Amino acid sequence: MKTIGVIGGMSWESSAEYYRLLNRHAKARLGGHHNARSLMVTVDFAQVEALQRAGDWDALGVQMAEAAQQLERGGADIVLLATNTMHRVRAAIEATISIPFLHIADPTGQALRASGFTRAGLLGTRYTMEQDFYVGRLREAHGIEAIVPNEHDRADVHRIIYDELCHGNVDAQSRGVYQRVIEDLAARGAQAVILGCTEITLLIGQKDSTLPVFDTTALHAQAAVDWAIGSQTDA
Repeated sequence: MKTIGVIGGMSWESSAEYYRLLNRHAKARLGGHHNARSLMVTVDFAQVEALQRAGDWDALGVQMAEAAQQLERGGADIVLLATNTMHRVRAAIEATISIPFLHIADPTGQALRASGFTRAGLLGTRYTMEQDFYVGRLREAHGIEAIVPNEHDRADVHRIIYDELCHGNVDAQSRGVYQRVIEDLAARGAQAVILGCTEITLLIGQKDSTLPVFDTTALHAQAAVDWAIGSQTDA
């Protein structure tokens, strides 16, 4: 099995979920006492969040690229960025490493298409919902139209991520807010909902949604394990 490199810490709550999912998928594929071969570089989210608020994506690109290079030097065969928002700087990462980079939107786009869906509601940080780096990837690479919440709901979704979920706080009232937003997206024509922030999986699962749920965290981790095992088999 190849070694999976993860840039984590954004937040560490979702990075812990990545670690669990990578190992769970590897065990499911290989059985016995198997787990995933992995490395993780954990950045300080306080610094990242401050740069996000300041709009300094160039500095963030440098920081993420350095983390990816550290993973490559450590023996990683592929790099995962364990956050949707920071894919805003994926070009800076890809430019500085020679190993593959697995974009988090791709397994989700592929899963949506395989299920016959072409219009999906997108929940995430305001950066992910409002900027084109993610919505554009879904549209151009996978033919998926992403529908985002209205301005007021985007603010609520973003606030709950940063003020609650990134701190490990899972609140039933906030779950209700997300459920209301999902219902509104369905009324606007969404066929499914994308959990487009790696923390949202802590709050929302399929049982909480009237729309089919596509969890980017779970799909990303599973795709990485499939690649790591498939590459080894091909070799």
